[in-house]
Amino acid sequence: MLFLMKVSIPVDVGNDLVRGPDMASRMNDVLGHVRPEAVYFAVGDGQRTLFLVVNAEDASELPRLVEPFWLAFEADIEVTPVMSQADFEKAAVHIAEAAKKF
Repeated sequence: MLFLMKVSIPVDVGNDLVRGPDMASRMNDVLGHVRPEAVYFAVGDGQRTLFLVVNAEDASELPRLVEPFWLAFEADIEVTPVMSQADFEKAAVHIAEAAKKF
């Protein structure tokens, strides 16, 4: 199951990390643990923000995905289930069924 994660690092925490020696290594450790399919760095709502596409077998993996960002960066996290194009094509039958019924 695919998830889109939005990870926002509070400015004060991010500033302390950037000024210290271990921001890059900490980020690499966390990303190595989470193993995203894709990651993008941006500014969101005035904070250092990451957008990640992650794959999880089931909901029990949610702590593996979010805990490292909370513990390492005191991050605010949003997790949204998403579909790939192939998933969407498979879902078309369910969409058509719902359209007929409702």
